[in-house]
Amino acid sequence: MKYFNTRSPVRTQCRTQPTKVLWTWKWVTRCALAIVLLHPPTDAHAQSADTTAQRSSSLGSVAWAPQVLGTQINVIAQHLAPFHSPYRGAMSLTSTGSDAISHVYGVYTGVSITKRLEAYLDVEMARGKGISHASGLAGITNGDVLRQGTADLGNGPYVARAFLRYTQPLSSGALDTIARGQDQLRAVVASTRLEITAGKFAASDLFDLNRYANSTRLQFMNWALFQNTAWDFAADTRGYTNGIAIGFVMPRLTLRFGSFQMPTEANGNKFDPELDKARGDNAELSLSMLPNGGVIRVLGYINHARMGDYREALALAPAGTIPDIVANDRPNRMKRGAGINVEQPVADSGETGVFVRWGYNDGRTESFAFSEVEGHLSAGAQLAGVHWRRPDDRLGISAYRHTIGTLHQQYLSRGGLGFLLGDGALRYGPEYAVESYYRAQVGPYLQMGPDLQYIGNPGYNQDRGPAWVASLRVNLRY
Repeated sequence: MKYFNTRSPVRTQCRTQPTKVLWTWKWVTRCALAIVLLHPPTDAHAQSADTTAQRSSSLGSVAWAPQVLGTQINVIAQHLAPFHSPYRGAMSLTSTGSDAISHVYGVYTGVSITKRLEAYLDVEMARGKGISHASGLAGITNGDVLRQGTADLGNGPYVARAFLRYTQPLSSGALDTIARGQDQLRAVVASTRLEITAGKFAASDLFDLNRYANSTRLQFMNWALFQNTAWDFAADTRGYTNGIAIGFVMPRLTLRFGSFQMPTEANGNKFDPELDKARGDNAELSLSMLPNGGVIRVLGYINHARMGDYREALALAPAGTIPDIVANDRPNRMKRGAGINVEQPVADSGETGVFVRWGYNDGRTESFAFSEVEGHLSAGAQLAGVHWRRPDDRLGISAYRHTIGTLHQQYLSRGGLGFLLGDGALRYGPEYAVESYYRAQVGPYLQMGPDLQYIGNPGYNQDRGPAWVASLRVNLRY
């Protein structure tokens, strides 16, 4: 989520028709077989490998052969119940109810080129669709779907990530053992170090991380609950970008900077090559100074892109006409924002804990790459199943509140369309929701469980809703 950043309000829906159900399950069966064959190392083997690495070198060892670090299938089925709606527009949440299913497949690989340089390649395939074509909400209910848009990305395999990571020790003292995982080779590194990541990946792979709210495939499904939605981070329609990030990592403090390509248009899939006028610059300070290993992250960002200005778009539209933010696009406009992100382990070796996120952006220019949000507040908790004799199960509950500024409100109330929202009219109220999920571990590879979301004022409109979305998620991985 961050894996499968469907960040740009997923504008391009993957399309799956009922006639393709047999095709879908054929792929599920094949990938399930691949996962079983690619059995991960046992704990004993992993511990032995870590011990060997530490004995052979204080800074890791080279594994010349590429390694499959993970494979995954994620299936999410959702049902939107009918809800009250006296009117609807071109980008409204479907009030008559809707059913949708998405399924995403992925293979994640890595290789050590030298003791300090690693390369990673991820290939994914996203199919299916989101309810109401992933539009009509600032908090889309399924993070695995692409937003509706004009670009036809197709539904075949694609390269999600292709990047290099270089690690430079900055001390010869304490060491950290980094466990093998998705986009992470097992390594022993200096506790104080410089990390440089460059290539194609998601900005949210490195920024705004949170232990309890970070993955639509394992935790909360709603975009607002695995990300700060006021952070309009640089991304294409699928949620990835090209760029570079530099991190200064210390035992209790990490300072990270990143600059990434912006799309040429809102929710677009092509990147603007003029980096002096189109890029997303980000900086984040992480402080590991709370009890029980809690972390505070403070994020700031400035986006430069060919964006429209809400004030100008409204002024250019005569009274009684519909403003068009896209027609007002101009190069090198800016959006500024900030965020605070807290994770606090409580018990069960950190598997039970709470989180809070707050985010803000100035709202002067159009929402461009993630969602139509200018004020974000979310909080929630994860509870480990050890308390009911299911140690690998998890229960989560969370809520969010979204707001937009006066100019954005006026734009929507006059019938303007964003890449996610547009009811044709607006009686403004903050969009808010509550989500709860249960994740049951079934054997070594399978996780599944229900999810329920209650959404008030969908699309910031008090005239519509509330809406209920019920989901079932099945995740097969190693």
